[in-house]
Amino acid sequence: MIWICDSSGVELRHLEYFVAVAEEQNFTRAAARLHIVQSAVSAAVKALERELNARLLDRNSKRVQLTDAGQALLPRARITLDAARDAADAVAQVRGGLRGTLRLGTLTSIRLMDLPGLLGEFHRHHPEVQVQISVAPTGSQGLLTGLAERRLDLAFVSHTGPCPAGVTLLPLASSTMDLVVPPDHPLAGRDTVSIAELAQLRFIDCPVGYGNRTIADRAFTAAGVPRHVTIEITDIATSAAFVRAGLGVTLLPRFLADTAHGLRVIEVTDADLHWPLYLASPSDRPVSAAARALTELLRQGASA
Repeated sequence: MIWICDSSGVELRHLEYFVAVAEEQNFTRAAARLHIVQSAVSAAVKALERELNARLLDRNSKRVQLTDAGQALLPRARITLDAARDAADAVAQVRGGLRGTLRLGTLTSIRLMDLPGLLGEFHRHHPEVQVQISVAPTGSQGLLTGLAERRLDLAFVSHTGPCPAGVTLLPLASSTMDLVVPPDHPLAGRDTVSIAELAQLRFIDCPVGYGNRTIADRAFTAAGVPRHVTIEITDIATSAAFVRAGLGVTLLPRFLADTAHGLRVIEVTDADLHWPLYLASPSDRPVSAAARALTELLRQGASA
């Protein structure tokens, strides 16, 4: 039992359910995430509202929104749940094993590393840790936001520029993005191309916020070359299929070159199209023992 004030006792379970509903903005999705029935989530949130004598959520048929009281409670609820997790970690370590849940954010395509193999090794060492994997619809920026809002413990991101405040970035791997064009494209016979020659092309790319989009936009801006993105997709690995259908050209990391079968892959020689992969972790708060264990496993792999 966690005491919020002298007169109110609030269960950790109620806080957990409230946070899930607030993040999912939907009772059904929150129940699925928590692996319980929706009625139990609704009952817990109502009990929490009674304990605090405040309405925390505005409910309608489409989505759930936080009231002012809910917005005030959410960050404190996350801090309380983190503290409870840390206490459980301490007890588990004394008992000789890690337990709990590790919330891991990832990109749609990170073939530079074997994520299933990595998590398989982690599971062999820590079988009692449940790993929850999620993909942000807004790419690396969304993953970093999830980390800042305590919805994620760790995240694989592609980031350029200064390290975000409150975040530590562990370099894991890198690639270079090349131009991919149809075989009948005027540039198809070239091995290399200048970025200035790409000014009038129709590009297929991810939405703003994705790491590869940020890298490409910065390269074109630095060169003073306009770029036209006519189709936006959320899975970079499918961009070659769009090129193959004659819908435009794309910039693709070399680790996805196998998806460009039947297309021409051309190096852009005078632009910084370096695509890095990092493990992002919070630097403004302690991380869980499970997060530390996975970070160490990745650190060992990166230095091997």
